[in-house]
Amino acid sequence: MIHVRRAVPEDLEEVAGLFDQYRVFYGQAADLAAAHRFMADRMERSDSVVLVAEMPTGVLAGFTQLFPGFSSVAVAPVFILNDLFVSSAQRRKGVGQALLRAAADFAHAAGAVRISLATAIDNRPAQALYESLGWVRNTQFHQYNLVIEADMSREPSA
Repeated sequence: MIHVRRAVPEDLEEVAGLFDQYRVFYGQAADLAAAHRFMADRMERSDSVVLVAEMPTGVLAGFTQLFPGFSSVAVAPVFILNDLFVSSAQRRKGVGQALLRAAADFAHAAGAVRISLATAIDNRPAQALYESLGWVRNTQFHQYNLVIEADMSREPSA
């Protein structure tokens, strides 16, 4: 049985390893130190919710990370499901489904009116999973991004 729970500080090493694999999946160079720093900051600052899927053996099979926000129109909390990853050895065992259900339960308990996520256009397995659980592809709005590149020549502002 898969047990999904909120990550605790003792999970940091495993979560960082999973997060590094997640980033590699999306085309980034492996950087375990950066993954560790990023996840340690999220957990220490409590500015995201990290849920982990623990297998009966105690190994963490995957994680999801929710970032809180607000809907101005609905005047209510929302969450962005920014990250969902299942280790390759644990795929097709219901881990992703368990994480998504736990994320929905967490958001509901927090009074959120919506969880949003984005996935790669060619990530058909993930899309099929989301749709099987009732997630609906947005047909009303286009998503836009503005990439902000760091300008290393500028002095940091005080």
